[in-house]
Amino acid sequence: MVFEIKAYERKIFNLLSEAALEINAPTYIVGGYVRDRLLGRSCKDLDVVCVGSGIELAEAFAKKLKPVPRLVTYARFGTAMLKHKDLEIEFVGARRESYRADSRKPAVEEGTLEDDQNRRDFTINALAISVNKQDFGAIIDPFNGLADLAKKRIVTPLNPLSTFSDDPLRMLRAIRFASQLNFKIDPVTFEGIQSMAPRLSIISKERIASEINKIILSNKPSRGFLLLDEANLLKQFFPELTALKGVEIREKIAHKDNFLHTLEVLDNVARNSDNLWLRWAAIMHDVGKASAKRFHEGQGWTFHGHEVVSARLVPKVFKRLKLPLDHKMKYTQKIVALHHRPISLTKENISDSAIRRLLFDAGDELDDLMLLCKADITSKNKEKKERFIRNYEYVSEKLKELEEKDKIRNWQPPISGEMIMEYFEIKPSKEVGYIKVAIREAILDGLISNEYEAAFEFMKEKGAEILR
Repeated sequence: MVFEIKAYERKIFNLLSEAALEINAPTYIVGGYVRDRLLGRSCKDLDVVCVGSGIELAEAFAKKLKPVPRLVTYARFGTAMLKHKDLEIEFVGARRESYRADSRKPAVEEGTLEDDQNRRDFTINALAISVNKQDFGAIIDPFNGLADLAKKRIVTPLNPLSTFSDDPLRMLRAIRFASQLNFKIDPVTFEGIQSMAPRLSIISKERIASEINKIILSNKPSRGFLLLDEANLLKQFFPELTALKGVEIREKIAHKDNFLHTLEVLDNVARNSDNLWLRWAAIMHDVGKASAKRFHEGQGWTFHGHEVVSARLVPKVFKRLKLPLDHKMKYTQKIVALHHRPISLTKENISDSAIRRLLFDAGDELDDLMLLCKADITSKNKEKKERFIRNYEYVSEKLKELEEKDKIRNWQPPISGEMIMEYFEIKPSKEVGYIKVAIREAILDGLISNEYEAAFEFMKEKGAEILR
């Protein structure tokens, strides 16, 4: 079979062919680019393998481009990389790999194209396109990867036990590809993952997190998480999530399966946002329910305070998975901590004060918080679900109404600490803080308007009382 070369690819392919001829190194495009092009997906990463020196090929190729790009070489690994327009092109010499039992870092030797395809993780990633003059555009497919693409199937090219033992990260990659591409994992390959699952322990948390984030960013991330759980992988790095599995029944009263609920919420968010950290908030929003769960005789199950427990677990999970502990973690934690507030407001006589406080506490994250809240409505009881949606819409309208009226979101009280100290001729002290809080609370409670004059008059009165 011959690969259909598009017009935008032809120049690159032709220049690669010329460079390969110059250094007498048979050259091929392999892996993800081939797979994605055959699937009609865009791909900006081009992996080039030659039977010879990858660095020498990269140097010969780079000289043919105008302007000549910056070439980054990694002599230790025999690889080189350059960027051309919107493509990132990596060059490597064909190699043979062998692994030790305690490491995923292989011993590498020079090899043939066949050796290089043998070391690939899956048949759909072992496809190669020749850019050599004698068979330009030919697809080399030793493991029937084309058939597996057509059948939407993930299969290892060699024995799956050997493939996953050599590099256990491939188990996560199998599930990631199944989730991203909506493919099925071949039963024998999946059994291999289940057998080799304990080998995941030698993989760094950074590499695990990278694959998990790609699963989370897929169109239907629940698919990947269900496979991770079935493969006995999820509990190894995220036991808090698997602890939500199952339904407990007492006095014929059951609660919902919070693991499946979490995945449904995640999918709901994914349909409306590609924000990775909001999707993480969906994953984490109920993770505290396992420890917050209580049964009350005659009443049933409760999960009081689960949002507080869940928020406390966010930095713990992020730290374990080597996820960023900066503003991204704080954003996720904030959304988790607040996720129960909007709907819970409808269980009482909702006040303008409560709405103002939600606006103030949520700030920039209000829209994302409300998106998660709506995604959290998953009841199978039609009447109950419709009631929750009505309540959600009511809170949304109240938020919009008060935001337009009071301008509370991201608001700072109109009286600063410096103003307080200057007026009362006092130095920095806890009393200054008390006065600032009193002004803020008065505005949020609607006792005074969110304006300088009203706040200043209140400051004079309250300050005199506190400093008496």
